[in-house]
Amino acid sequence: MAFKRMIALAVCSVTVCSLLGACSISESKTAESETEAVIKTEISTESASVNKPTEPVKVEDTVAAKSGDAYLAIADGSWYVQYWGTDADLLSYDAGVVPIEGDGDYTVSVNGASKGMIYDVTGIADGEYIPSGCSFMAVIVKDGALLHPNMSIDITGIRVNGVEIERNARNYTASDDGAEMKANIFNEWVKELPEDAHDANGTVTDSSVYSPRIIDTADIGEWTKIEVDFTVSGINDSQEE
Repeated sequence: MAFKRMIALAVCSVTVCSLLGACSISESKTAESETEAVIKTEISTESASVNKPTEPVKVEDTVAAKSGDAYLAIADGSWYVQYWGTDADLLSYDAGVVPIEGDGDYTVSVNGASKGMIYDVTGIADGEYIPSGCSFMAVIVKDGALLHPNMSIDITGIRVNGVEIERNARNYTASDDGAEMKANIFNEWVKELPEDAHDANGTVTDSSVYSPRIIDTADIGEWTKIEVDFTVSGINDSQEE
C-alpha cells in the first residue's frame, strides 16, 4: 500500500512537472512572440522614418505666354524638350517671355538648365540633363496678328550659351492661323514664302534673301540657354490709325 502510494506520488509529481514545463514553454513562446512584435514595430517605425518624404523640390516658376506676349517656340533635336508658350512645357520653367507694348527691341529666351526641367526629365532633385540640337525655332507673338496686324518681327541676334551664331538668311514675319504672328528661325516644313510674308519695309517675295530657315542647326550642339533678340515695328502705325 505504501509502495502504491509512492508510485502514485511519483506519477503525480511527473504530471505536475510536465504541466509546469508545458506552462513554461507556453509562456516562453508568448514572451518570444511579444518580443518579435516589438522588434517588428521598431523596424517598421525606423523604416517609415527613413522613407519619410523629403521637402518638395524647389524649382523655378513656370511661365505661360499671355495674349500679346512674345516667346521663343522651340523643340530640341529629339522633339523631347520643348516650349510652345504653355506652362505645361518642359522649358516653361524660367522661360523668357516678354509683353509687346509697342515698337522697339525685345529679347525672348528659354532655360535648358532649369531645376524644374531637369527634375521633370530625370525625377531627381539634383539630376543631370542637357538639351541638344534643334528641330524647330521661331519667335511667336500670341494673338499678334489680331492685336497688331501690321507688326513686323525682325530677328537681330541669336545666342546659344551666350555665343552669337551666324544667320545665313533674313527672316520674314507671317501668320499661319490668322491669330499668332510668327518669325521663323528654323522651320523645315515651310517650302516657300507665304503670301503674307513681310518685314518692316513691306511684302517680301525674294526667297534668295528671305527664308524660314535662317540658321544652320549644326551650329547648335548641347545648350543650356538660347536667347533671341528682335525688333518689332508697325505697331505704333497701327495704333495711330
